[in-house]
Amino acid sequence: MPDSTNTPSVPTTFGQRVKKRRERNGQTRPVVGGLIGRSAEWVKAIETGRLGVPRLPLLLRLADVLGVEDLAELTGDERLTTSSYTKAAHNALPAVKAALTNYHFNDHDEQPEAIDVLLSNVRQAWQLWHGIGEHRTRIAVVLPDLLADLQHAARVYEGTDRRRVLVALAETYHLVQLYLSFQPVPELVMLTGDRAMSAAQDADSPKAIACAAWYMNHVFRDAGERHDARVDLAMKASDLLRPDDDGEDLARWGLLQLAAALSYAKVGRRGDAERFWDRADKAAKKLGKGYAHPYLIFGQGMVDAYAITMEADLVSGRGAVEAAGRVDVSPMESATRRSFHLIESARAYSLEREPVAVVHLLGKACEESVETARYNLFARSTIADLAESGPATVRRDAERLRREMGLPMAA
Repeated sequence: MPDSTNTPSVPTTFGQRVKKRRERNGQTRPVVGGLIGRSAEWVKAIETGRLGVPRLPLLLRLADVLGVEDLAELTGDERLTTSSYTKAAHNALPAVKAALTNYHFNDHDEQPEAIDVLLSNVRQAWQLWHGIGEHRTRIAVVLPDLLADLQHAARVYEGTDRRRVLVALAETYHLVQLYLSFQPVPELVMLTGDRAMSAAQDADSPKAIACAAWYMNHVFRDAGERHDARVDLAMKASDLLRPDDDGEDLARWGLLQLAAALSYAKVGRRGDAERFWDRADKAAKKLGKGYAHPYLIFGQGMVDAYAITMEADLVSGRGAVEAAGRVDVSPMESATRRSFHLIESARAYSLEREPVAVVHLLGKACEESVETARYNLFARSTIADLAESGPATVRRDAERLRREMGLPMAA
C-alpha cells in the first residue's frame, strides 16, 4: 500500500484553495489582506473556513489580488468565472481570436507590403491604442489585417528585411496582448506573449527581446509564476542591452528594472522593490524630464506613477496616497496610461477607506479612457460594490459611473 502521508493533499474547500494560491504566489496574509482592504486575520479566517465565500465584489477583488482569472480555481464551481460575472468580453474579441488562431498560407510568390508601409501601420496602431476614445474598439479593427500582413512578410522577406519585419511583428503581438488583457481568454494572453518573444528572438534584436520581457512579465504574473521567475527574465533581458551607449536601450533597461520592482512589491519585499525602482528612476532621470518612449511610454512620469502601484502592492495605503499626490498624469502622451494610473490612485485611496476620493478618481479615469476603466477588474468590482452598498455620500455617483462604464445594473 502506498504511504498516503507522502501524497500531497488536494485542496477541497474555498479556504484551502485561497491558501494554496496565496502560497504559490509567495504572498503573505498581511499582503493579501491589505490589498483587498481586509486584515491578515480575515485572510486566515477565510483560509481556515471560519468565514465562507465573500460576496461577489469582494470575491472578484480577492481573485484579482491572487492573480486568478477563473473563479472556479477558488470556488470549485466550473460555472463561476470572473468573465461571466463581470461580462468583460469586448464585442470584437471573436475577430481578434480568429486572427490569432487561423493560419493564412499565402502564396510565397504573392508580394507582401513594403516594409516601410508595414512599419508605418504598426506605429499608427500604437497611436490608436494610446489615443483618446475607445482604444480597444479602434485597435480591434486593424489588428487582424496587420497580423496577417506581417506574418506573410516574415515568410517572404529574408536577411535584414526579415528581422525588421519580425521586430514589427513582436510589437504587434504586444498590442494584441494589451487588447486581450482583462478579457476572458487567459490562454490567448499567454500565446501572444510567447509569440512576441519568439519573434523578437528570431529577429536577434536585444531591444525587441527587452520589450517582450516586459510584456511577458505581465503574462507570468497573470499565470501565477513566482516573482523570482519574473525577475530572472527581466534581468537576463536587461543584460543584453547597452544602457550607457544608447538612449533606446536605456529606456528599455529602465523598464525592466521597473518590472523587477513591481514583482518584488507584489510579494511584499519592500527593500528589493525600492532598490529596483531606484534604478528605474535613475534611468528616467538620465533620459531627461521630457522624455517618454513613443509606445512604451517609459519616462519619469511613468516611473513616478508606478510608485503608486508599488506602494499599494506593499499594502502601504498612506505611502500610496502620498505617491498619488505627487503625480500629475496629464502630461502623459497616452490616454490609456493616464486612465490606468488614475485607477491605481483610486486603489491607493481605497486602502485608506476614502470612498469619496475613490469615486472621484475613477470618474476621472473614465473621462480619460472609458474602455480602460470598463475592463479593469478593480474599477469594475469597486464601482459595483459602492453603487450597491457604499456610503450614501457616494452611492449615487457610483451608480452614474456604473452606467457610464456599461456595467450590469443591480437586480
